Amino acid sequence: MNQTERFYKIDQMLTDRGLVSFQDMLDVLEVSRATLRRDLEYMRTRLNAPIVYDRMAGGYQFDRGQPRVGGQYELPGLWFSSTEIHALLTMQHLLANLDPGGLLTPHVRPLMARLNALLGSADNPAEEIRRRVLVAGVGQREMQLAHFERVGSALLRRKRLLLVYHSKGKNERTEREVSPQRLVHYRENWYLDAWCHLRNALRNFAVDSIQHVETLEKAAREVSPRSVDAVLGPGYGIFTGKRVQWAELAFTPDRARWVATERWHPRQKGHFDRDGQYILEIPYADHRELIMDILKYGADVEVLGPDSLRRQVRAEHARAAARYRGRGG
Repeated sequence: MNQTERFYKIDQMLTDRGLVSFQDMLDVLEVSRATLRRDLEYMRTRLNAPIVYDRMAGGYQFDRGQPRVGGQYELPGLWFSSTEIHALLTMQHLLANLDPGGLLTPHVRPLMARLNALLGSADNPAEEIRRRVLVAGVGQREMQLAHFERVGSALLRRKRLLLVYHSKGKNERTEREVSPQRLVHYRENWYLDAWCHLRNALRNFAVDSIQHVETLEKAAREVSPRSVDAVLGPGYGIFTGKRVQWAELAFTPDRARWVATERWHPRQKGHFDRDGQYILEIPYADHRELIMDILKYGADVEVLGPDSLRRQVRAEHARAAARYRGRGG
């Protein structure tokens, strides 16, 4: 622990406890008596710390009523221990890799440089973390940083946006005026929940499908979080709506142990039956994304209900089989 770290420890002990004995400080800081005396003297004379010794109570404390001589008491600029720096560097690395295109990286790069300097260049901590910590992002889509920043800024400033939006499902390009409500990071990608003034309803927009965005100097329409959740929150996946149904899926014993530990939806229900199958019940409002997740389990999952979902899954199986036959499989 270096001197600056000790200053912060002493400050924290005095702030949290009010009164701290000399021996308690020694036990926490693990330094010699001479070193602790020098630290206390430095904090008093150089940093203007109002530290006093109370003989009756037998400890050190801050004298808040003591008249100030010289400048205001202030600790040196924020410093971290080596373990805290490693933790911060690791978090930044995870964020940069989880975030499509490393959208946060330009904003935290100055902090990264400072943390590297604090820890010391000899250890190359950031490079070591990048080598040792692997984050495999699956399904990330490219997006323009400028679009993301503009959307985020308007969201926080409560301004409307004018979007040129490309709907991949319909392959349509439309112009929308929207009031942003919240940004959602879901399955490696970013989505904007917003009130669409064209449709006069709540809609979600994939940020990577925004082709052009302008901030309008109009106040955004406010929609209560409860209303946003009611429309965009209850169903399975990112495609949601008010008409929610419950899917009941049965997974074979071979897959049950894995599925039982997975979180498909915050309101899911699950249990093992007598045969060792895992029965999973989840709410959904749009079958598209749910079917994609069902199909990846192949013969290891059976749709028990509702009947409409069973038919849709069978139809997707039939389409896949037809394509396979058409390729001469």
